[in-house]
Amino acid sequence: MYFKEFDIRWSDLDANRHLANSSYINFMSHTRMGFLIDHGINQEVMMKYDMGPVVFNENVFYFKEIFQGQPIRVSFQLGGMSEDGMFFRFVHNFYDHKGRNLAFCEMQGGWMDLKARKLTALPEELLPLLAKAPKTDDFKVLTKMDMRQSGRMPKDLA
Repeated sequence: MYFKEFDIRWSDLDANRHLANSSYINFMSHTRMGFLIDHGINQEVMMKYDMGPVVFNENVFYFKEIFQGQPIRVSFQLGGMSEDGMFFRFVHNFYDHKGRNLAFCEMQGGWMDLKARKLTALPEELLPLLAKAPKTDDFKVLTKMDMRQSGRMPKDLA
């Protein structure tokens, strides 16, 4: 499992003096980008292919409060990926210094061609880099239908 460690800063808190939900999102983003960068999918590579990751949805489950002065560890695992790498599911867990699970998140996304502004497959030479990610026990090969499993579709104003 891949981990990043964080100290909780004053600016990470909300009005209830515990970790703000936006901070959870930022810590998870920093963790998954840390994994990608450490494994060869960095800004230079993304610029070369003119692509970037895009989030479709994030579902966070909060188990225990996180307070300032309590260091945390955020994990990263690959929960799924399409055969061409276009779609992915990233899984994060938050742990305290004793290893207690404080929160869980499952995030789904894909790779976007930044010129065409459309989803794109991960370049073939990058597939093995992402495939090196630690995988969840329930890892699965994803399809386009898996990305719409919530059933949510846009509803425009008339």
